[in-house]
Amino acid sequence: MRAAPLAAFAVLALLASGTAKAHPHGWIDMSVRVVTDDQNRAVALDQTWRMDPFYSLIVFDELSRVTDATFEQGLDQLGHDIRDNLAVQGYFTELRLNGEPLALGEVSDYTTLERDGRLVYMFTLPLAEPAALDGATLEYQIFDPTYYIEVVHEEKDGAPDPSALALQGDLACRLSITPADPDPELVLQAALLDEDEQGEPGLGRFFAETGHLRCGEE
Repeated sequence: MRAAPLAAFAVLALLASGTAKAHPHGWIDMSVRVVTDDQNRAVALDQTWRMDPFYSLIVFDELSRVTDATFEQGLDQLGHDIRDNLAVQGYFTELRLNGEPLALGEVSDYTTLERDGRLVYMFTLPLAEPAALDGATLEYQIFDPTYYIEVVHEEKDGAPDPSALALQGDLACRLSITPADPDPELVLQAALLDEDEQGEPGLGRFFAETGHLRCGEE
């Protein structure tokens, strides 16, 4: 298998190819499941990312041209490349418990597949240490720091779909997703970026939706 071209496909999938005239240059539809252990502690985030149709088409077309590997082998290598690419960027994920940042572990469980014409990347992002949820508030944001690609929860009727955030476990929690509400000046700043430019690191945070889990008694 030709690993170098497949690594380039990962860049296409995650960093886009600069064909749009303003930010973002692509998008990811995501869903998140918070995984708990038998002590009602959060231990991981199961994430499912659906790459946008345009870039999915580009990637699938390139994978079909690799003559020394099957399509499935190409997807496997692509998943590995995506994982490595995301690892150096904190998997695009920030996690907080009662307002305090939580450290994340390393991804080892991931799957890449084609579904309904979209490139789908599914992975389990473990926490570095289990986090007790009873009586606590867990929040996360998932975003490209430079806002080159937009990461949003799956939508329903023009708003984040409540089913895009789920909890695996028996603890009673209130789950919600807060849409982003960026300052108009930041919206203009992002729109003025040329097709080959990235935003300043941290710009994507202002366009990120926030998932909330409020668990137990408050």
